[in-house]
Amino acid sequence: MRTRLLIRGVVQGVGFRPFVYKLAVRYALTGFVMNSPEGAVAEVEGSEPGIAAFLVALHAELPPLAQIVGVEQSTIPAEGNSDFRILASDSSEAAFTLVPPDICVCEQCLAEIRDPENRRFNYPFTNCTNCGPRYSIILDIPYDRSMTTMAEFAMCEDCRREYEGPSNRRFHAQPNACAKCGPSLQLAAGGDGNTPAGDARNILRRVAEVLKSGGIVAWKGLGGYQLACDARQAAAVKELRRRKHRNEKPFAVMVGDVLAAERLCFIDDAERSALTSPERPIVLLTRRDAAGLAEAVSPNNPNVGVMLPCTPMHDLLFRVLRDEWEIEPVLIMTSGNLSEEPIVIDNVAAETELSSVADAFVHHNRRIHTRVDDSIVRIVESKPMVLRRARGYAPRPVWLGRGTAEVLGCGAQQKSTFCLTRAGFALPSQHLGDLDNYETLRFFEETLERMQRLFHAHPKVIAHDMHPGYMSTQLAMRLPAERRIAVQHHHAHIASCMAEHQLDGRVIGVAWDGTGFGTDGTIWGGEFLAADLVGFDRYAHLRPVPLPGGDSAVREPWRIARSYLRDAFEGAIPHTAHCRDAISAERIRVVDAMLEKRINTAMTSSAGRLFDAVASLIGLHHTASFEGQAAMALEAAADSAGVGQGEVPYGFMLSGSGPLPLDFRPMVLEIVRDLERGTHVSIIASRFHCTLVTAITAVCHRMRDDLGLTRVCLSGGCFQNIRLLRGCVEQLRAKGFAVFYQRQIPANDGGISLGQAAIACEWIERGL
Repeated sequence: MRTRLLIRGVVQGVGFRPFVYKLAVRYALTGFVMNSPEGAVAEVEGSEPGIAAFLVALHAELPPLAQIVGVEQSTIPAEGNSDFRILASDSSEAAFTLVPPDICVCEQCLAEIRDPENRRFNYPFTNCTNCGPRYSIILDIPYDRSMTTMAEFAMCEDCRREYEGPSNRRFHAQPNACAKCGPSLQLAAGGDGNTPAGDARNILRRVAEVLKSGGIVAWKGLGGYQLACDARQAAAVKELRRRKHRNEKPFAVMVGDVLAAERLCFIDDAERSALTSPERPIVLLTRRDAAGLAEAVSPNNPNVGVMLPCTPMHDLLFRVLRDEWEIEPVLIMTSGNLSEEPIVIDNVAAETELSSVADAFVHHNRRIHTRVDDSIVRIVESKPMVLRRARGYAPRPVWLGRGTAEVLGCGAQQKSTFCLTRAGFALPSQHLGDLDNYETLRFFEETLERMQRLFHAHPKVIAHDMHPGYMSTQLAMRLPAERRIAVQHHHAHIASCMAEHQLDGRVIGVAWDGTGFGTDGTIWGGEFLAADLVGFDRYAHLRPVPLPGGDSAVREPWRIARSYLRDAFEGAIPHTAHCRDAISAERIRVVDAMLEKRINTAMTSSAGRLFDAVASLIGLHHTASFEGQAAMALEAAADSAGVGQGEVPYGFMLSGSGPLPLDFRPMVLEIVRDLERGTHVSIIASRFHCTLVTAITAVCHRMRDDLGLTRVCLSGGCFQNIRLLRGCVEQLRAKGFAVFYQRQIPANDGGISLGQAAIACEWIERGL
């Protein structure tokens, strides 16, 4: 009996062929396995019980990084083979297979590089079939060494023996290498010129000296350069901020292991699991008071992003630092770029573009083909929720199952991603950045070209945001296409959530964020939609207020606070109500005049701007140096309220016709009265969050009564606020709703492209 299998999924670059080989040998089967552009192809011949047992084990014992999404099975004539072999890959142009992400170093490889008797002792590029670079080094499929940047390194005899040995852990591990034949480190220190490639530990000893002296090091990691400095030295952290042009946005830190992380932060089991997961993301944690970090790491923020070493290079660095320093090392490890630009991946470019930032450079000669930044997650209900999807996650697919249309979703302006579809899968790109500068736009175009080639995708339909000023929209207009579909921003948010959870039919969509272009030409952002993947009805929204100065109001929350005050008090704002000690009387008069005469203002229903307004009202932030700063401070203030305090909501109103306006003027009036009574800002912040949760639940309850909908999708950047998200989930479930929110795809604008692609695929599937 002979059975042919076409196995689709993440089955290349994850040790799948060696796994199949070992199963075949176990069950005395002959035949072959090979990579093809469509997936892995295997033919197994032997007894019927042996093949049946093989098929069970194929699913039950998968390698840790493999994922099977479908198997086509057929019986074919026996050939009488004498053994089972791994054949060379089929590189024909038929072309679609899934590509694994870059994965952190595994425990077995760590044990080798820490073992003085092992030939890979202290080798910073050690990897195997279960770990190491994948997406960042792949040039094309099928995934063979010749199709990666490792093709530039010929394996030595020992590595070749491992690669060809069926019982070896590195059997067909494409990036396999050692110190004899593989990539190497090189140090370039300011004023010293280049240090020849050599012993990695000696190079890192010099790095330890630079860091200990307060210097800044640019370090070439898995998907691009990172900038490092001692996170305990206030002067070093402030200098990094000055050089990188990053005023107050928090930095992430890296520590050597979980025990070191626990000395910095409070960590539960779910957070510990996320820190040590194969993806090795940055995990947002609550900092301990005695953490010892410089205040400038995350100014006025109780949370800090923490990650553990994700490569052998990082592990070796921390072992060297522990030997050289007297205290447990904690390093800032942030993207190797100037503010808001793509991370640098090239050695020469690093010394050019980061020359004003870094005092020393640690290069290596393994070429990075695709830049991939660090991912960020936060734990909700004991599971990770991805806030930035990049290294470790991209380009994992999302199964859409809506035909085979090839579509491109171009995403949004901020937190840009794009999404391709192929063979029923959605393939979101890694985080690209904000499309406010030319460099990020070029990164978008470069990554699009590479992913189209990698997945052999040729989209004929392009979905894009309705906002004509978005660079992603303008790019969509320039790209060749048979059809273009404009998708409303908040509809895309809800569709993204639906796609991740494979939901059909209509849902209640609560889309709360900062900015989105509405169908009426105003700025939306606090939306309640009755939506499916075809379209939506706008059921309710935050009562619109004027936004004075456009983008200036985003950077200066006090402006939108004035707008809310004038709206609530009908222009007669109490003298004591707002920020007169922080903002000059003349500037206040100018903004008040803009609001009164509607000069340079636009109407907005944005929930994000409501957060900004309240943060300014209670004195937390009158200005913001990065997106979401005021809202983050408001969430932190609410979390600091005493147990049982701030749990009584303020007032709000929901009345009218057409799309119902959710009116928070009563809340603004009560907040001002609380301030006049001297109520602590933490209690006001807590009551504010309680009010939003209560209002969202009330609107959803009314939508269920009117429309019969019982499923709620929560999406948009505001739902990165865990206090808001948890409150909504708890109250809505208590009222009998089925509640969905995003985990694998960001709820922020990083998820917009998936929603656009899902909507376009649905339109095509229905012939619309």
